[in-house]
Amino acid sequence: MGETVMGVVDQSTATSSISVGLGEMKVLKNTDTTLACLGLGSCVGVAAWDPVARVAGMAHVVLPSSQGRRPDSGAKYADRAIPKLIQEVGAQGALKSRLVIKIAGGAQMALSSANDPIFKIGEQNVTAVLEAIDRESLRVEVKETGGNRGRTLRLNAASGETQVSVAGEPPRKL
Repeated sequence: MGETVMGVVDQSTATSSISVGLGEMKVLKNTDTTLACLGLGSCVGVAAWDPVARVAGMAHVVLPSSQGRRPDSGAKYADRAIPKLIQEVGAQGALKSRLVIKIAGGAQMALSSANDPIFKIGEQNVTAVLEAIDRESLRVEVKETGGNRGRTLRLNAASGETQVSVAGEPPRKL
């Protein structure tokens, strides 16, 4: 498997799964591999797929804004992750106009009834991801966000099939 620093993988035949960890981004090309953001709580998984170029990318966004933070090369912050994801799938041949974007996550995991925004990180992450996608002049085809239960998001790079699952439930296609 030829993985680069940014997580670009080029394989002609594979049937495996690659986990996209907290603040990570992975891009796949010409492969039957599945990308997976496991255990999304307040984090948001962002799946991008170009059906013609057969390029798939996924980012595991942890926080909404990088404002006042040190630069990072990953996908930790929504405002940096989305442009970087679009850039990386584009570098592998995806066209922005063909991208199918789906997101999941952004749950309210803190057990608090307070209205303090510090307890609404999932909601803030979803808002920041949607705003960043809008700034890229893209739209989200499907989203499954909010609530108070964690999810797992999977994207098959060959077919573009996207699934979301919640603990104790069968996976559902998005």
